[in-house]
Amino acid sequence: MTTPSTPHRSRCDVWQLRSRQVRFDRLPLIMGIVNVTPDSFSDGGKYFTPSQAVEQALRLEDEGADILDIGGESTRPYSTPVAADEELRRVVPVIESLADRVQVPISIDTSKSQVARAALELGAEILNDVTGLEGDPAMLPLACELEAGVCAMHMQGTPQTMQDAPAYDDVVQDIFQYLLDRDAALQAAGIAPERICLDPGIGFGKTHDHNLRLVAVCERFLETGRPILAGHSRKGFIGHLLGDKTSDRIAGSVAISLALARKGIQIIRVHDVKATRDALTCFAASGELE
Repeated sequence: MTTPSTPHRSRCDVWQLRSRQVRFDRLPLIMGIVNVTPDSFSDGGKYFTPSQAVEQALRLEDEGADILDIGGESTRPYSTPVAADEELRRVVPVIESLADRVQVPISIDTSKSQVARAALELGAEILNDVTGLEGDPAMLPLACELEAGVCAMHMQGTPQTMQDAPAYDDVVQDIFQYLLDRDAALQAAGIAPERICLDPGIGFGKTHDHNLRLVAVCERFLETGRPILAGHSRKGFIGHLLGDKTSDRIAGSVAISLALARKGIQIIRVHDVKATRDALTCFAASGELE
């Protein structure tokens, strides 16, 4: 399905979630990452028990997260898929515990409709799917039924194949067109446009150069007319830039966050919420986001 480019759509200032709205201002919203996994690339195993994950989520909210993104399956390159039952075992107790304890919206990071349904029925507001809601045929009907806010991401291949020589004719235009096509497909399936967020998928089926190009021109994706989410935190291209694969990548991630903020990206998905919040506060005070 191909949709003509629409470069003159207005910038989106509101995202309708399942039962509330979030609004965008000068500063991007911070989506704090809570990986309830043993094998995520950066923090796998740190928050694997429900109590650890809940404690981390509460800490991130206290540090200034605007959204909490809970995930029970690693999507790092060459990761091993997780069965739905195991993913449910990981995330359900966490969301159940957090639903009445946090003030910010909860997002479920999953590509499985069974997991998404459980999370949304427990109080999650957002469905964040790395397959662009294409991996599970039941996902689109579910998102319509439960009226979730959705984030559809671009990924070339699957987590198991995406870093096997990713290639594009033009990485920016190819992904821009994919996002337009997914936006049209989501609406055709019955999802209201104000519920749709799009993510170019930094690190998902891209080389280091592709990732840098996406950051450099990320304002292009605002032309879709949807909120844009960027998930760059601690990813390999930052270690590559720093010339140190063992670096903690926090400073590099914060620097990319500031670049994305200056370009108008509405949501940034990060591990290090306090460092990012502090940097954005000072960056805004300097007049850089006027």
